Order: sequence, then C-alpha cells, then structure tokens
Amino acid sequence: MGRYDPLCAYLRRQKADVVDLSFRDIERKLGSFLPKAALADSWWRSEAGVQSQAWRDAGFEPTLCLKSERVLFTRVSG
Repeated sequence: MGRYDPLCAYLRRQKADVVDLSFRDIERKLGSFLPKAALADSWWRSEAGVQSQAWRDAGFEPTLCLKSERVLFTRVSG
C-alpha cells in the first residue's frame, strides 16, 4: 500500500465532481503530514510524483488554494 492510497480510495468514493479538502483533511486521510513541498503548486501539478498518481487514478485533478491551505479536486471527464 502506497502512502497516498488512502487519498485515492477516498476520492474514488466521492459522488461530487468537485471535492474541497483542507490540508488537515488530507493529512488525516493519509495518517501523516504532507511534505513542505505541498505548499507549492508544482507539487500538486507534477505528473511524475507518486502523490499525483493517487488523484489521477481516482479521476481527479487538483487546484491548490494556498492562502486557505485547501485543495479543490475536480473530476476529469472522459
């Protein structure tokens, strides 16, 4: 089981096309803190990171709202 698998499983269960999660919400699901790199949009947009595999596998793409430490996961059509 990968570190971001709990996030993937959570997103897969969602019926909404947009899921709004705080950093704290994500950390609770992961059972660990997000890395400091998560404060950068590039970490969320990375195609190569193991973290991005979690939301891609669940069919979502993230949008970082750094000021409020939130991430909007939007379902990808297709």
